[in-house]
Order: sequence, then structure tokens, then C-alpha cells
Amino acid sequence: MQGTNNAFTCRSCGGEVLPLRNGSVRNHCPHCLHSLHVDVLPGDRASDCHGDLVPVGVEHSGKKGWIVVHRCAKCGHLGRNRAALDDPEQPDDWDVLIALSRREAPGGRGL
Repeated sequence: MQGTNNAFTCRSCGGEVLPLRNGSVRNHCPHCLHSLHVDVLPGDRASDCHGDLVPVGVEHSGKKGWIVVHRCAKCGHLGRNRAALDDPEQPDDWDVLIALSRREAPGGRGL
């Protein structure tokens, strides 16, 4: 199934979000890293939840690079989305990603 890659306004910060230009589907705001729980699979817009996906951490993958970890404030779903640091028109905010990496995960475990 081909994903939907449309511009949108972030429900969390109000920022205007452009579609990705690299063939992937933009699934979070590059300004604040928040998202909406609208996908079952990336870009399919098949989820009925529509809760706020709050960035709760970051991970690094040798193959995918930086990954933003989101938790849905409505249903608790935990998801991972590749950071779009290489998008030439609207990359994810590096400072916000770094600040998120410095936060401690729930339960005092660190990220």
C-alpha cells in the first residue's frame, strides 16, 4: 500500500509541516517532533485512535539513523519513527532531538 505524504499543520505546536521529498512519508512535526496516531503501517492512515503521539525518547540504529520514540497519550501505543534530519527543505529540528535524548525515560532508566 502506498502511503500518504501530505502537508499538514501540527496539532501540538501549530507549525506548518511539508511533505518529505525523499520518497518516505512524513509522520511527525519537524519543529516539535509530535505526531498523531493515524497509521497502523507508515502512511496508511488506517488507525482509528487519532490520539497525540508524544515524543518520549530517541534511539540510534546503524541502518536507519536516529529514531524518535513516541507514546500515544490516548491509547498508550509505543511507536518508532525515523528522524528526517536529511530532508533538504524541512529537516527535523536537531536541537529538539538532542534535548529529547537528554531526557530521562519514565522509571528513571535513561534513554
